[in-house]
Amino acid sequence: MQFSCMTGADFREYVGEIKEVPKEGGKEGEMMDSVGNIHRFKEVKEKLRVLARSSPEDKYLLTTGLQQCGSVVAMTGDGTNDAPALKKSNVGFAMGITGTEVAKAAADIVLLDDNFSSIVVALKYGRSVYDNVRMFL
Repeated sequence: MQFSCMTGADFREYVGEIKEVPKEGGKEGEMMDSVGNIHRFKEVKEKLRVLARSSPEDKYLLTTGLQQCGSVVAMTGDGTNDAPALKKSNVGFAMGITGTEVAKAAADIVLLDDNFSSIVVALKYGRSVYDNVRMFL
């Protein structure tokens, strides 16, 4: 099966819905979200480049699966429904002009100009600051 481009519905059908499982090393009764079929998710994640016509639930599923596989996840969003995925991701980017207040509150970084190229600029500045702090210490 080809996975380079999938619709959100096909992605959800193939890897399964989010399910709650007991948290490893957590307190008794503590639960965490997990991908329905992590083996299929791992197949898809190696080749997936575009997740088309995706819902906010698909974004949350993708974020959860990537984090289960040990990846660092950055997510963009602008709507109220995107807030769970923005919150769960390691770095959430919200749109400052078109984004809702809920999305802005859930995000770590708000793009004031709604321009995706601003993400690249933010990464450059962030890496520069990190490198300078590391050299100082």
